[in-house]
This record gives sequence, structure tokens and C-alpha cells, in this order.
Amino acid sequence: MATIHTHALFMPAKSGRSSEDVALQIEAAILAGKILPGESLPSEREMQHQFQVSRGAVREALRALKEKGMLEIRKGAKGGAFVKEVEVSNVSASLALFLKQHPIAPEQLIEFRENLDRTVTMLAIARSSKGDREKLLDGAHKLQAAAEEPDLDMEMLGEMDRELNLLLGRMSHNPIFEWVMGALQQGFSSHDYALYEDPDFRRQTVDNWVETARQIAAGEPLLALSSISNHYVLLRRCVERRAGDTGATETVRGTSPDQ
Repeated sequence: MATIHTHALFMPAKSGRSSEDVALQIEAAILAGKILPGESLPSEREMQHQFQVSRGAVREALRALKEKGMLEIRKGAKGGAFVKEVEVSNVSASLALFLKQHPIAPEQLIEFRENLDRTVTMLAIARSSKGDREKLLDGAHKLQAAAEEPDLDMEMLGEMDRELNLLLGRMSHNPIFEWVMGALQQGFSSHDYALYEDPDFRRQTVDNWVETARQIAAGEPLLALSSISNHYVLLRRCVERRAGDTGATETVRGTSPDQ
């Protein structure tokens, strides 16, 4: 693996907050594509000389970049600081953690999810392969069959619903929509768990999933969007019923009523 030579990239660090300046310079080089994923930074001794800072300042900068997920620190003879490839799962996990720490009113979340789903659905119809469309429809049929089993596995239903949403996000062929969809599925699921807990809503929800997938597979955007709207009509009714039962509307934290 290639090692980057600092003389081509970095300047002596500013005094006062040297570790922060070292981290900022390295981060800027990574984001500008001057240091690529898989490449290693020079040794701590070399960076100490180039940045004209203490080794402690270099280590503190590397530790900060590791915590941000930009570097991987390897030990041993072939160790060092290596630039990490930022994966979709890592981005989604970070965004999910942020969302979980900030309470969101149910209606705000539902409104966002509905608009996200409508956009993703339009992109999926325009860009996805026939194979992915068939996979989505097949997954919806399997969800429908699982929901009709006498011994319901609610955890499995939730996971099947989550996988369908993630597949739909990938079908948009836009990584940003995929990241956001992944974060929502990790952080919370727009009260969707409530739809599966109620027998009447559960039946309507899985039927709606099949209809939505069918219209996406058929390349029918208006009908697919109508199905998306129907899902959120069901969700709003379900949330309102639960709020009426508890006497209060809760903010959203986590993926289930226990969180």
C-alpha cells in the first residue's frame, strides 16, 4: 500500500491548537482525494517533523480522525494510520445515532418518511433493474404470507419490512437516499411497528406493500404514489388511535414502543 509524503500536502501546524490543525489538514487532504482509501499516512515521527508539533499532538489528531471513522490505526510491523473507505452502513449508523438522540414528533417523522418514500419510489421506477423490481415484489408477497401465519413472529415481520425499505432505497441508485433510508431503518421506523401489532392494520399494511411493489414493478408511477399515500393514511390513523388509547402523543425515540 502506498504511503503519502507529507511535504506535498501539509504545512507546519498553527500554534495554540496544533492537534486540531493537524487533524484539519489531514481531513482536508482526504476529502480532496489527495489521500485515497487504503493509503497510509507517514509515520508519527515524519508527521511530527513536517507539522513541527509534538508526537502527542500528532497522536491526538490521529485519534480524533479515527473516532470520526476516517482512519484505521493498525499495529505491528506493517501498521500505521490508514485512510478508511467510508461505507454506507457506517454513514447510516452515524445518522441513526444522531436521530435517536433528538426527539421527533410523530407527525414530523411521518411527513418526512412519506415525502422520502414518494421520491425514492419515483427514482426506483425510473432507474431500477427488472430483477430488483421482481425481488421487491417477491419480498412483499413473502411479507404478506408471513403476516397470515397462525404463529406470528413480530420480530421477523419487522425485519422483512425493514429489508423491503432498504431494497427500495438501493433501487433509487442515489447513495444519499440509500444512506438516509438506512439511518431511518436503524434509528426508528416511523411507528411502523404499530401497524403490525394491530391485526386489522397489519392486513391492510401488507396488502398495501404488495400493491406498491406491484405498481413499481409495472412501472406505474401514479398508481405507486397512490399506494404510498394509502400507507401513510393507515399509519396516521394507527398513530392517532394509539395516542387516543394512551391519552398523549409521544415523541419518537428508537424502533419500538420500549425505546
